[in-house]
Amino acid sequence: MSVNERKSDKTKKQIIEAAGELFSTKGFDSVTMRQIAKKAGCSHTTIYLYFKDKETLLHQLSKPPLEKLYNEILKITAKDSSPQERLNLLSQTYILFGLTYKNMYRIFINTEASRVDEEEPELEINKLRLSIFAELEKVIAQRLSISKGEESLLFTRVFFYTLHGIVTTYQDSNESIDELYNRLKLTFEAAVESLLLGFQAKLDLGVG
Repeated sequence: MSVNERKSDKTKKQIIEAAGELFSTKGFDSVTMRQIAKKAGCSHTTIYLYFKDKETLLHQLSKPPLEKLYNEILKITAKDSSPQERLNLLSQTYILFGLTYKNMYRIFINTEASRVDEEEPELEINKLRLSIFAELEKVIAQRLSISKGEESLLFTRVFFYTLHGIVTTYQDSNESIDELYNRLKLTFEAAVESLLLGFQAKLDLGVG
């Protein structure tokens, strides 16, 4: 690698890191490309040589961790185990993902997010987000012995809200991830089980 290539890679890395820090502290909508360039130590014209807009930076920040999460989820959903076991493991994996990236979690999951029932989202990271949601919906449908449809979509939304709420509740915790998860593991599992019992009760009553 030449000196210029190394310099270019360093500049790109600094821009991405600056964008991540500003997005997480000020919010995506409030941050400008000029502010990112200033924090990265480059000119406001230089930044456009590497990234055309904030959405491109959002993609660069979010795609690698989301792809890693998606691949882990695919391994879980492909396991030869009961839907309950896969759902428990999937929930654990998602919560640990959120706690691991707690400073950037909202950026990865929420920023510029599309509706979960949108068929053709514009942003590539939204396609990835929806793929993660679809795997969760598939396992929930299997666990409840229902077909994917309005009921499974409703239940998966509620299930996701719960996982999302768990992660955001502990975003500011000073405990290590291991300490936090080990202390609350039974609580997390009880939350999952309670949701499933509620879903099953609604199905038994014929309320979708």
